[in-house]
Amino acid sequence: MFTVAFLTGIYSYIIFILGILNKLYSGHILLFTFAYLVLCVVLFRIRIKDFYLKIKKRTIRLHNLPKLFFSLIIIQCLINFIGALGPELSFDALWYHLTLPKLFFEQHSIFFIQGNLLYYSLFPKLGEMLYIASLSINGEILAKILHYTFGILTLLVIYKISKKFLNNVFSTLACLIFSSNLVFAWQSTTAYIDLFRTFFEVLALWAFLNKDTVKSAVSLGFAISTKLSAIGSIPIFAVLYLIFDKKNFRSIILFTLLALIIPSPWFIFSFINSGRLFYPLFTDLYPDQLILNVSPLDIVVDFFKLFLYSPDPISPLYLILLPVVFILYKKLNRHLKILAVYSLLSLIIWYFIPRTGGGRFILPYLPAFSILSAGVIFYLDMRMRKFLLIIAVLIALTTIFYRGATNAKFVPVIIGSETKEHFLSVRLNFNFGDFYDIDSYFAKNLTSSDRVLLYGFHNLYYVEFPFIDSSWIKRGDRFNYIATQNIQLPDRFKDWMLIYYNKVTGVKLFTHNKTVWIY
Repeated sequence: MFTVAFLTGIYSYIIFILGILNKLYSGHILLFTFAYLVLCVVLFRIRIKDFYLKIKKRTIRLHNLPKLFFSLIIIQCLINFIGALGPELSFDALWYHLTLPKLFFEQHSIFFIQGNLLYYSLFPKLGEMLYIASLSINGEILAKILHYTFGILTLLVIYKISKKFLNNVFSTLACLIFSSNLVFAWQSTTAYIDLFRTFFEVLALWAFLNKDTVKSAVSLGFAISTKLSAIGSIPIFAVLYLIFDKKNFRSIILFTLLALIIPSPWFIFSFINSGRLFYPLFTDLYPDQLILNVSPLDIVVDFFKLFLYSPDPISPLYLILLPVVFILYKKLNRHLKILAVYSLLSLIIWYFIPRTGGGRFILPYLPAFSILSAGVIFYLDMRMRKFLLIIAVLIALTTIFYRGATNAKFVPVIIGSETKEHFLSVRLNFNFGDFYDIDSYFAKNLTSSDRVLLYGFHNLYYVEFPFIDSSWIKRGDRFNYIATQNIQLPDRFKDWMLIYYNKVTGVKLFTHNKTVWIY
């Protein structure tokens, strides 16, 4: 797993280098993508062969409980895969996770996009680098499948960690608890980046448990390269070293340096383009700053909302077992004590990092929560153990039915009985920034030589015609059409003529005798 993670990180940086060298062409991308996939396949073949030899030496039997847990996990993964095969609907994916890679690929370059819309263009983007290859091959569906795959890899890592100190029943239970989180199920159907980060974060934890500082730091470095908020995990591991590694300050310094060196190319790229290492953090463009002034009541309310009323729900089993962890802490083995401290620290970090709400901001730490939960259940008496196992199964079934009903909408478009155009015309939120050319007007009437200035648009992924957005237009830019969505045309263009209006999408198209204007 560490080798696959390392290859993935290196591959993303190759795409990044191609981008800053203005070499993001299909041929270059496909060449390195092919090499990356071949290496991954070879490594997996070796692993599969080793696993096969182990099976030949001893018979592995799954008893009833592991069979039940494994079956539930498989059903969940299949339901999630249905969602991954459908067109993208999620807001952030259509806003920037997919739009930025698409723009970079179209311009054959990775560049700074100024303005107040795509201000994340300088953030570390390991996941979006992977999406560039996906979009160059097969659009957003392949990107969604890629994100889904890293969710499956995360489940495998959870199982490997659990097997260090739990039997097969409770190792499988740890995977089931994690996969039953509705936030995990939802993320598995989107082209977000949270499952990439979760994979790297849990690898960093695995390496720490194996006392491998270098692998742990490199894995966390790739997590930070995926999402800057992962930098909050550095103090978590620093505390773990202080408590469980005899105050090993040398390891803390080595860990911190390596974890920051890995994403440093992105920091340098940001500084060169904006004068800031972490642009747009600490600017007026980024509204969510560090949370510092809070009251004890606010903290209690926010944690209560996280566990029970999060927009992206997490398993209530964590809240049920929270007091049990405190009661049994002294009886837990060393690995579970590490997981308990790690989980507590992650909640503190989650609370104080900039976030917009929802369970996906705690998702990277839920593998530890899940393994800890399975371990704590293992320590309980048989009566309580049975009760909690029933609760875990009921939560898993709830996730299956809920996500099954949610993902059912994708089936008609997947099997071809519904067109993508019709699906998106009734599913996208055109009053909240989405766009799609539902009647193909733009496709039929605009050519590659035209250019449209956009006002009021937000989620630009499905824009398939040449455009420039008002948020980053500059003096000298040329255009011969203006399109607005749900807003009035600026007064400076009041003499432009309306030639198209779609009442569903709220889009209007204007022209000035089709002449080219210079801004």
